[in-house]
Amino acid sequence: MSADLVYDVIVVGAGVEGSASAENLSKRDGIRVLLLEQFPLPHSRGSSHGQTRITRRAYTDAFYTQMMDFCSKYWTRLQETSGQDIFRQVGYLAIGAIGGEFLKENIHCMTVNNAPYTLLQPQDFRRKYPMLRFADDIGGLLDPDGGVLMADKILLAMRKSFLSHGGTLRDGERLEQIVPGETIEVQTNKGRHRGKSLILCCGPWTNQVLAPLNLRLPLKPQRISVCYWRERESGSHSPQKLPTFLDDRCCDGHCIYGIPSLEYPGHVKLCLHYGPEIDAELRDVPNTDYVLRLLKDYVRDKFPGLEYEPSIVESCVYTLTPDCHFLLDRHPAWSNIVIGAGFSGHGFKLSPAVGKILADLALDVKTHDFDLTPFKLSRFGSANKANL
Repeated sequence: MSADLVYDVIVVGAGVEGSASAENLSKRDGIRVLLLEQFPLPHSRGSSHGQTRITRRAYTDAFYTQMMDFCSKYWTRLQETSGQDIFRQVGYLAIGAIGGEFLKENIHCMTVNNAPYTLLQPQDFRRKYPMLRFADDIGGLLDPDGGVLMADKILLAMRKSFLSHGGTLRDGERLEQIVPGETIEVQTNKGRHRGKSLILCCGPWTNQVLAPLNLRLPLKPQRISVCYWRERESGSHSPQKLPTFLDDRCCDGHCIYGIPSLEYPGHVKLCLHYGPEIDAELRDVPNTDYVLRLLKDYVRDKFPGLEYEPSIVESCVYTLTPDCHFLLDRHPAWSNIVIGAGFSGHGFKLSPAVGKILADLALDVKTHDFDLTPFKLSRFGSANKANL
């Protein structure tokens, strides 16, 4: 590689957020982009791997519902251009008490964004989903545009699009040093790269990468147990009968989410939206007995049509912020270093919007599409700065 080559933007981290950012940049005229990934691709060490993710417009924050309009259009285009089956519109169900805050907030967000939905009263909820067993005051909001994103296929399609638009991808290349400046130098275990701007999408390694840049963010990586539960009766929880779902604050204050029988024949994906805090380098060490015990009790209570022991247990990593909103902003000392972090277990579906935001920040282009106020680093005060 020529030592004289200066990229317009270097992106570190080829998970879904970094890949979306790099692809967005590669489609802009004359922009040279390098995408770096520390592990050989594909890998399962971060947050973006696996077969499926939930997508939905129903949220408790209206700005996410608004962002999802942009994202839903992107998923449709990517499916058409890639020729891959990357989105299955099976619907999404927000489960909660009728009159409770969770459903009220979902209704508000859908209403102000003119998004279609159906509110299911308890009797309608029980009639429509006889395989579920909930209390008499529980109903749901059905989001017909929700469904399942095929995660691994999406990552491949994004990277293929990135390369087809002239982007450069280098995997198995670990970041070792960042030298800030008008032109940023990025040293890896395989060489040196230079760029006018840098985007960091480093997931649970974010603070490790930022420490030499005198910045620490309030991020907590957690290990999530991704569990699959066998149907007692084949087809009873198929996508034709059960949508994707989220049951809010049902298990020691944590959410349960799930996907109907789709990935593994006869198995429902059902997980706790919580896990033990980890070091990214030691993610398989923590004991998850507590999480599995909560899940088993929940399945026995609410999903009597499933076996009470998971047949398959996989894992991934969340990186949480204190308020579970993303961090999408510039470094407070170096404006050409852009940070995307803290996606808190719900960033995959929003990655097209995240990619556009981070690309605009890196190129110093005003983002008109979205309000970036909820994603500022400054909302956590000066505690995130170290010796600046």
